[in-house]
Amino acid sequence: MKKTNKRPDGRKFQKGGKPFRSGKGEGRGRMNNKKKGSVNAGLDRKVLVEPHPRFPGVYISRGKEDLLLTRNLVPGVSVYGEKRVAVDLEGMKVEYRVWNAYRSKLAAGIVCGAENIHMEPGSKVLYLGASSGTTVSHVSDIVGKDGVVYAVEFSERSGRDLINMSMKRPNIVPIIEDARYPSRYRMLVPIVDCIFSDVSQPDQTRIVALNAQYFLKEGGGVDVSIKANCVNSAVPAETVFADEVNILRKNSIRPKEQVTLEPFEKDHAMIIGRFKLSASEEKRQSSQKKD
Repeated sequence: MKKTNKRPDGRKFQKGGKPFRSGKGEGRGRMNNKKKGSVNAGLDRKVLVEPHPRFPGVYISRGKEDLLLTRNLVPGVSVYGEKRVAVDLEGMKVEYRVWNAYRSKLAAGIVCGAENIHMEPGSKVLYLGASSGTTVSHVSDIVGKDGVVYAVEFSERSGRDLINMSMKRPNIVPIIEDARYPSRYRMLVPIVDCIFSDVSQPDQTRIVALNAQYFLKEGGGVDVSIKANCVNSAVPAETVFADEVNILRKNSIRPKEQVTLEPFEKDHAMIIGRFKLSASEEKRQSSQKKD
């Protein structure tokens, strides 16, 4: 299993030395006088947007600062006050949303060097711990009109935000339920391509494994964001991560990557793997990478 605890360019993290300058929170510092959620707020209008080299549906803007983006599924609408970037593409206006790695574990994983998030246009994603939908909205952008995000959230208050967002984003299916009991929503979720989990619970890995048994296709992707202190605050973070990896292995999930999310999240890691990946399929995938 590959472990990543450095920047993608190989250097150690240091103050001011992040691969994407996303800023701690939107609208702070010298950008305070800009309209929150406005198009091109605080950005150079002469910005170049290019596809991310590893992740279909994710983009990078090249300008005064490099930013992670997703193409807005609902142009003209901001979800949580995020900045938007409009560019002219062959005579057509295309709008992108800035994806802040300080506000999204998945974005942090991408910025910190993840090689595969198992999501692309057309994917079906089961999202556990959807909260009010900050990251869910970007996953919605990634999978597009042909994909679906099944967003599970236990909190009724956050669930209301999800429901409101799904009214404008028809590819989001909000499920207000406890992820510990997937049998309760088994009639709503089909077989999916990927499970992403941001459930801050001591047994979060067991929760992921249980949902995988219900809904994840063989060879499907598993992305688990782990906060060490939520699992066990009495031992070092690396020990917690190693224990969670072992739990995944015991539940037919083969970890392929472990990505440290610092400096965006302290004592967090994202573990990325495959469900019921046969030895022959793993060998085939390895040979494809070599080619």
